[in-house]
Amino acid sequence: MARVFLHVGASRIVPVSPLRDGKTRGFRAPPFLRTKTNPPEAAARYLARKESPRVPAVVCEVGWVNGLAAIRSLGRAEIPVVAVDYRDSALGFRSSYAFPVEAPDPIEDEPGFVEAMRRLGAAIGRSAPIFPTHDEHLNALARNRAELGERFLYPFPGWELLAGLQSKRSQLEAAEKMGLSVPKTFHPRSFAEVGAAAAETGYPLLLKPSDNVLFKRLYRRQAFICRGPEELQVAYEQTAGHEPMLQELIPGGADRLWTLGAYVAGDGTVLATFCGRKLQQTADSVGTARIGESVWDAEVVESGLAFLRELGFHGIAQVEWKRDPRDGKLKLMEVNPRLWQWHGLASACGADVVLAAYWDLVGERRAPVSSQSCHKRWSISLLPGQAPAFERPPYSDAVFAADDPKPALVNVARYALRAIGR
Repeated sequence: MARVFLHVGASRIVPVSPLRDGKTRGFRAPPFLRTKTNPPEAAARYLARKESPRVPAVVCEVGWVNGLAAIRSLGRAEIPVVAVDYRDSALGFRSSYAFPVEAPDPIEDEPGFVEAMRRLGAAIGRSAPIFPTHDEHLNALARNRAELGERFLYPFPGWELLAGLQSKRSQLEAAEKMGLSVPKTFHPRSFAEVGAAAAETGYPLLLKPSDNVLFKRLYRRQAFICRGPEELQVAYEQTAGHEPMLQELIPGGADRLWTLGAYVAGDGTVLATFCGRKLQQTADSVGTARIGESVWDAEVVESGLAFLRELGFHGIAQVEWKRDPRDGKLKLMEVNPRLWQWHGLASACGADVVLAAYWDLVGERRAPVSSQSCHKRWSISLLPGQAPAFERPPYSDAVFAADDPKPALVNVARYALRAIGR
């Protein structure tokens, strides 16, 4: 099968003004929401005390539930975990399964982050699997893989492939070459072209960046939903410097958003396969998962795996589709070449992509697993600033866990502070 080569369109990240939670704009989280962190070298003492026969693992960016889920997957398997973040308020730092190490934000100080990771690798003393949960850490690790060398084991491809895959435009172009369906998309170079494209798609529509790492940090959103020309003009002014894409808004709610989650080994073997759909997002039409469920859809799985094969991809990935009610077709939304926010449901369903990658990378490959027979839900029950979302059992909570209660206590405190208007 011919491999589709992606156009390398993702630009190198440049420093921006600090926008870090809990440490900027005059705000600092109260002491009971912060954790004492450690320098990278301290990991050596921690691992010596653990005296574990298992190779340690590193989870990068543990501020929220995706990092926390990775920590718990590894920790419950009695694997020592070093958690890395730039904020002492990171939720994952409160997990009893993690040793907290502070390192610079790779967007603000990529050389400093890489140096911290080099020191961490030296402290660990042997090649350790490393799991980035967000694109900024993933990209920094991939770009500097030659410098970091054998200090780490990587569940993602090299930068020569990853750079192109991080361009949403390149993803869609590769899918179209394969004959996969995608939303009607335009790549305007001026506001005049934006207006012409909007006339063709009609309103409402989406305007979003092709390379969205810096954009998400600056604007705390992934895209703009534009319902008329005035909103479109405001959105274009903010996306113009980030390779804007104008896209039709596929009708339907969050329950039409389907996910294939997978870990693909370097030899192409699929060792973990998850399939599910969102039921609710953190924002209407555009946002991250708030509630999801495990449901098997053969077309979602087969199309997603075929796309990853054509890309020559190996590692952990999420392929997200939306089933269009107008024609019943799956339309490609995006590929995330890393852990996604609700991968904890894959773990709860026995298709843990983190553990599948870990065992493979350390040379102890396990038999392939899937979520095909699983019917569970996942929810962020308490999300600061939003209404509670407790689901009917059996469901997996993104934060609450009887064997690891401290993150839940911190999240309840955050929820309460937000509710009283801090």
